Amino acid sequence: MRIGVAREIKPREYRVALTPAGALELVRHGHEVVVEEGAGVGSGFADEQYAAVGARTASVDEVWATAELLLKVKEPVAAEYGRLREGLTLFTYLHIAADAPLTRALVDSGVTAIAYETVETADRRLPLLAPMSEVAGRLAPQMGAWALEKAHGGRGILLGGVPGVPPAKVVVLGGGVVGFNAALIAVGMQADVWVLDRSVDRMRDLESMLNGRISLAMSSRLQIEEAIADADMVIGAVLVPGALAPKLVTREMLSLMKRGAALVDVAIDQGGCFETSHATTHDDPVFEVDGIVHYCVANMPGAVPVTSTKALTNVTLPYVEAIAAKGAGRAIADDPALARGVNVTAGKITYRAVADAHGLPYTPLADAVPARV
Repeated sequence: MRIGVAREIKPREYRVALTPAGALELVRHGHEVVVEEGAGVGSGFADEQYAAVGARTASVDEVWATAELLLKVKEPVAAEYGRLREGLTLFTYLHIAADAPLTRALVDSGVTAIAYETVETADRRLPLLAPMSEVAGRLAPQMGAWALEKAHGGRGILLGGVPGVPPAKVVVLGGGVVGFNAALIAVGMQADVWVLDRSVDRMRDLESMLNGRISLAMSSRLQIEEAIADADMVIGAVLVPGALAPKLVTREMLSLMKRGAALVDVAIDQGGCFETSHATTHDDPVFEVDGIVHYCVANMPGAVPVTSTKALTNVTLPYVEAIAAKGAGRAIADDPALARGVNVTAGKITYRAVADAHGLPYTPLADAVPARV
């Protein structure tokens, strides 16, 4: 199979979808790997490193036009919509429940679009989302601490405090992969950490994993209001796979918070879990609403591309190898987890949460012209 690796053109996105080590594994199995010129530079991989393992570098036009399987990190942006085509299998993070124009472009093009974030195993794990959730979760307190600095509009408070001055209070909404990792780092920064979740079993796990160093509470509107009222930082870490994130903090609730407190919305690529959130970039990461600083960068792991790229290839490569060896249709038929990743194929939306988010028809994958998958 001819596998293309596209260069990311989203602002300040330095990750690449395949490392030279991953390219070597594919080449060794007889596949042709074509990497867009300069695609790996931001992650520390020169074109020569891909060439040394048997991959080939090419122009953007050739990579997109000739690939059977195209690997990316982030969703296509508007400038790339015209490159989508029938016969192409696109494997990347999509998050299209929050992106109507991209959803329409994917449907209209006839492409088969497999989303990393909705590949889901029988035990409800999201193996291709997990490493980026870990990275984003660990970055969240770090970015929130930056946003809390007075020069960036924050309260001017140090997360860990100092002897005689109490630490900042950090509230994490959601105790999944993002929430656990955010709490882990916030505790390490010596903050006073609270995690709100709706699962008692998960809270028991968190108490054990974090050695009782956090406070835990059942999430509800009243509990959220009480928790954020004296919070210095609130980290939104909720996820509904493939669907829009629930709005847990309304604009009205901002009036309860301290002026200069920071909101870090890790769920922003799924629409955000704060009503006042909108996506920002690494170039202009924060904005203020009603005296509250919002950090809503939609590609947080792009800030640490060396770590993120290696972590991503570690988990995506087995699925890429399966698609390359069997073809997309057979690989999807053989692996229910991969099948759950198919969001769009043959002009039909095959992931219900995406269809529901946009009020568009949903077609089960088995009915969506399987021969074209």
